[in-house]
Amino acid sequence: MNTDFIDIIKTRRSCRRYKPDQIDDRALQAVLEAGTYAPTSKGQQSPFIVAVQDPALLKRLARMNADVMGTDTNPYYDAPTYIFVFAPADGRNPVQDGSCVMQNLMLAAHALGLATCWINREREMFATDEGQALMRQWGLPDGLMGIAAVAIGYADGAPDAPKPRKDGYYRIIR
Repeated sequence: MNTDFIDIIKTRRSCRRYKPDQIDDRALQAVLEAGTYAPTSKGQQSPFIVAVQDPALLKRLARMNADVMGTDTNPYYDAPTYIFVFAPADGRNPVQDGSCVMQNLMLAAHALGLATCWINREREMFATDEGQALMRQWGLPDGLMGIAAVAIGYADGAPDAPKPRKDGYYRIIR
């Protein structure tokens, strides 16, 4: 386990090639729990997190996302687990709250030796009748919107080296 937080931030990369091996339950539980500690507007803990590992459902979700994207490839890169983040559409800051959850999920996964990739188009996927039916099936309350998803698993290959940080990325004003 990697415990130097700055190193975790600097070395996390998006993964687009996964081994078929499923992640173990303890690691998944740790990642999901880390997501629950993300900051949220007024501390309301309004996001919801759903992890999916069922192969038939993974295939269906990949098709739904691919339909939004206009492709027939798997936008989740054949990862063995997808983690979805939802938040109340009428909340104070649903995208920001859900994005904080997403970052916690990815950093925790990296600290545990897992690979991730942030996936988009969940807003469109879960706004469909099919997406709404899935959310009800999963026991989620009405009024949520899809924020994003994390493809998660074991990397099939080494990550790319980080790109150099651009000049002038940040400023200190005193």
